[in-house]
Amino acid sequence: MKHIAVIDIGKTNAKLALVGADDLREIAVVTRPNRVLAGPPYPHFDLEGHWAFFLQHLAAFHAAHGIDAISVTTHGASCVLLDAAGDLAAPMLDYEHTGPDDLTADYDAIRPAFAETGSARLPMGLNVGAQLHWFLQTQPGLDARLAHVLTYPQYWGFRLTGQMATDVTSLGCHTDLWNPWEKRFSGLVDQLGLAGRIAPARRSAEVIGQLRPELALQTGLPADTPVTVGIHDSNASLYPYVLGRDVPFAVVSTGTWVVAMAVGGDAVALDPTRDVLVNVNALGDAVPSARFMGGREFELIRAGSDAVAVEADRAAVLAAGSMILPAVEPASGPFPGRKMRWLAEPAGAGARMVALSWYLALMTDTCLRLIGARGATIIEGPFARNPDYLAMLTALRPEGVEIAASATGTSVGAALLCLEAAATVPTATIAAPPEVDALRAYAARWQAQI
Repeated sequence: MKHIAVIDIGKTNAKLALVGADDLREIAVVTRPNRVLAGPPYPHFDLEGHWAFFLQHLAAFHAAHGIDAISVTTHGASCVLLDAAGDLAAPMLDYEHTGPDDLTADYDAIRPAFAETGSARLPMGLNVGAQLHWFLQTQPGLDARLAHVLTYPQYWGFRLTGQMATDVTSLGCHTDLWNPWEKRFSGLVDQLGLAGRIAPARRSAEVIGQLRPELALQTGLPADTPVTVGIHDSNASLYPYVLGRDVPFAVVSTGTWVVAMAVGGDAVALDPTRDVLVNVNALGDAVPSARFMGGREFELIRAGSDAVAVEADRAAVLAAGSMILPAVEPASGPFPGRKMRWLAEPAGAGARMVALSWYLALMTDTCLRLIGARGATIIEGPFARNPDYLAMLTALRPEGVEIAASATGTSVGAALLCLEAAATVPTATIAAPPEVDALRAYAARWQAQI
């Protein structure tokens, strides 16, 4: 196997990446916005637009390089509803739609406790169980025509192969539908009347099937091209280290969501009121996790600025005590409901970027503490290219901070699902910054404020 095509859909962008099997590097990448259509009947994702995009570029990648297998990774908190013919029974809901909040009391009366699912109660459609409950209560005729519920990576597997499944990592992503300790569906499936309609749960690295013949003709790919079951994107970032690294360690997957995952850490009481939950890794094991919408917060505060900080900006922020107090995005994260405010807001764009980067690192450290993370902390995704974020986090994590060589871990982790042998993903250790004492003092002032 030489080349693996990865369908990789985050909340902000969808992409197709071609990953080399020998060195796990991205050979080619194309992207498109993950656009939300306003409706009717409610805000939903542009699945057909994605599908046409993926088919076009699968054909182009195969013509240019050859494709030996296909893997899929997507954001969590999502499911797709199909009728008996395999067509959409309803458009795929954007999980940031507030419709499910209208039925909060009714849903809370039937959802399982955190002790059963490791799934925190979240707003909007962030609990897939809440989505399903809202669908069944508000969409006329849906219950009668709903034949199959698929988690999101497996919808694309179905489009590619005709085979249906769910996967343990997507079910374990605060859906309320999965018991991560007993590795089975939770009691909510029966409560919703969906027993037998949710596709069987499978491991991410299994092969869901081979390419449909008509798609092989359309794209030029061989008809026996295998397609893996697929994986939740944060777990794709975690997967290479689960395969090849000794515990303890933590992985922080960064993007629209920043998800901190502790493997082999300290046993701590998890607080579901602070967006702490239990994810499920690709091997089916429970992973204490905490998260916040760090990529969204970054975009909101930088407001389009591409300013690059210099040493004078860092010195100015330290001298003035300029800092952001949580939460920029108050609907999720470890400080829910709090309203963001500045202390000594800086005027310069470079200084604002420093304060923003340090805020994101402090939020990340808070998440790591909440889940008992120990050992080295590995940063995956775009925040691994932010030197001020890394400097602050290194000052706060004495067991070390490392970055992955790849710009994003999701495509690499998903590609690994297609390989029989574990591959080592190289990392680089971040050196402690010279101003480590000043950064720790800054962090102590931030913590005292909150």
